[in-house]
Amino acid sequence: MEDCLFCDIVNGKVSSYTIYEDEVVKVFLDAFPNSNGHTLIVPKKHFKDLDDIDIKVLTHIMEVSKKIKKLLEDKLKPNSVVLIQNNGEAQQIKHFHLHIIPKYTHQEKISVSNIYKKIME
Repeated sequence: MEDCLFCDIVNGKVSSYTIYEDEVVKVFLDAFPNSNGHTLIVPKKHFKDLDDIDIKVLTHIMEVSKKIKKLLEDKLKPNSVVLIQNNGEAQQIKHFHLHIIPKYTHQEKISVSNIYKKIME
């Protein structure tokens, strides 16, 4: 899709801190995180929102989310992890994506590049 940031990331036109990728999704750290390790799972094919996405792709995203949640728990040791998917006005980028947001009791803000290094160790 034209003028879609996530399509540009998927196609390599915009760089990202990618922590996982397969034929269906690209998983990368949010450039403007709510917390350390805030991650996005984005389908490579453009789907606008939950109403638009293919159920097979949605199922795959949920399977990948379990792996990524475990990876973030193992590497970053959050107290909890929240999954969020926005639609309508709450959706800033109109390309389906699932947020995986680690939550911490006490959090020292760490740069995205340093979080990436920690996750990929």
